[in-house]
Amino acid sequence: MYAIIRDGGHQYRVAPGDRIKVELRAEAKPGEAIEFADVLLLRKDSGTTVGTPAVKGAKVTAEVLGLAKADKVTIFHFRKRKASRKKTGHRQKYTEVAIKEIVG
Repeated sequence: MYAIIRDGGHQYRVAPGDRIKVELRAEAKPGEAIEFADVLLLRKDSGTTVGTPAVKGAKVTAEVLGLAKADKVTIFHFRKRKASRKKTGHRQKYTEVAIKEIVG
């Protein structure tokens, strides 16, 4: 059994027991349960249900494992023969969740 969910402009294929990284939810505390109600596709042993755009009555529950940051990405702008250089960096914050169950 698996589902395809949409959260924060991204789509994720999830199954019970999976751990995924979703966009930051600053209000989420470790151990809390969150729901993803925007289920686009639901695959069970009995068949596949495709939503238009979402499957009615389907939801995915997950437990928040914690908030974290991704690896640092270095951005370096360089213009040849102009003595122009600019170096910046970015660390994207995310929330890690463990999928508990799929209801549908």
